[in-house]
Amino acid sequence: MRDELVLYTNPMSRGRIARWMLEEVGRPYRTEILDYGTTMKASAYLGVNPMGKVPTLRHGETVVTEVAAICTYLADAFPEAGLAPAVGSVLRGPFYRWMFFAAGPVEHAATNKALGFIVPDERRGIAGYGSFDDVVTVLDGLVLQHDYVLGATFSAVDVYLGSQIGWGMRFGTFPRLASFERYWERISTRPAAVRAREIDDALVAEREAAKG
Repeated sequence: MRDELVLYTNPMSRGRIARWMLEEVGRPYRTEILDYGTTMKASAYLGVNPMGKVPTLRHGETVVTEVAAICTYLADAFPEAGLAPAVGSVLRGPFYRWMFFAAGPVEHAATNKALGFIVPDERRGIAGYGSFDDVVTVLDGLVLQHDYVLGATFSAVDVYLGSQIGWGMRFGTFPRLASFERYWERISTRPAAVRAREIDDALVAEREAAKG
């Protein structure tokens, strides 16, 4: 189909964020489930995403990889969902700012934290995020200000950045600050978030059952 939406994913991956975004958009989409090390590295999929990782979104002939890009693309492709400020809006700058802060400093800081790597004080100028504590302080201040990243309105930034905070607390990457807990509770109980989580959790359960 010319405008078909296809999500290539694995239920134990960042593809869960892309699914949540698709549920927020509310358009029909098809899911292709891939496995690590096998179908994810097969030539057929490498022709779609040469990195051999998920998620990937296909919208007709358009292919988008990287979760921040997928969230931004979907918000712009389906403006009726109200998940991004209109071009020209005073909130468009903050939308880009925090989306790519999440894709850059937050992602890098969280990954290094999970790997046990601490940037030496004298080398902070080289690291784009400075230090892990710097990132946590910025995020704490951000979610304390308003209900959502852009103020009173939920957006694609909350899907992406919020998921990083939620996962970070679950897996011990981010501290369980009261501000983080309240923010995550606010966004993770949205109907689209619940639907997406139930779909992926069911897929995980099916795979576990199949293993015997």
